Amino acid sequence: MRRREFMAVAVVAAAPQGRIYLCMHEQTSAGSDFRRAMEGYAKAGVRAVEITLPKLQEFARKESPAMARRLLADLGLKPVSCGSQTGLAEPNPDRAKNLVALKEKCELAQAVECDRMVMPSATRAQFTEDDYKRAVENLREAGEAAQPFGVTMMVEFTRTATFCGTLPTALRLVREANHPRVRVMLDTYHFWGGVSKFEDLELLRPGELHHLHFEDTPDTPPRELLEQRHRVLPGKGIAPLKRILETLRRKGYSGPASVELFNPAVQARDPYEVAREAREAFERL
Repeated sequence: MRRREFMAVAVVAAAPQGRIYLCMHEQTSAGSDFRRAMEGYAKAGVRAVEITLPKLQEFARKESPAMARRLLADLGLKPVSCGSQTGLAEPNPDRAKNLVALKEKCELAQAVECDRMVMPSATRAQFTEDDYKRAVENLREAGEAAQPFGVTMMVEFTRTATFCGTLPTALRLVREANHPRVRVMLDTYHFWGGVSKFEDLELLRPGELHHLHFEDTPDTPPRELLEQRHRVLPGKGIAPLKRILETLRRKGYSGPASVELFNPAVQARDPYEVAREAREAFERL
């Protein structure tokens, strides 16, 4: 068996079955290129990664998608999610263009054997109840676009979004869409820093949660002033992350806990050092 094939088998064998395990989101190392970030994460003992598509596209232009897939295999890394596409659920004038971009992104995700992509709701526009009915059909259309590539689209609510800003709304949209390639995910920063309630986690059905972004919420500044850059490593803030993890396990979630940080000072650091700290923080929880 060639080394690359052996490493690919080893990644599958080493993946914690039935458990929540650490993943590094490449956004955390936005100051590094694709190779440096992946090598740093692997050196820190991380085995799951969430890739940002612009970094992957940059690498693929210089090398090729096949070389990116080979690099991941050689490093023993499994890409568990790959990039994102906004403006797919809520009605908006750019939706047709967003669908075209989605298909291009799904093609690249397929090339590196990644089967998930995030659909964040980040809009601040105003909507009516009829827009939510249209959104159900929009999600089905996104699922159909991603299906030929084997990619599952995951609805992500965000704390400041005016369309999908809470877990109950995300669950309602996904359930009504009822498409095998449309699932729901949760980001602990958006969950605890927004208007969702802890009790909302009880709305999850067994196995319904498909993916998890895992960060902490600081106690300053006031919640109304929080921005993406204020996210901190798990255990460094005030969110009840241990209780959240226990509830998600009870609800049947097993899969990656992807650490996604936006602090420019963190993003400029050595990916190995950041991943090592993330691993220590995660293991303490």
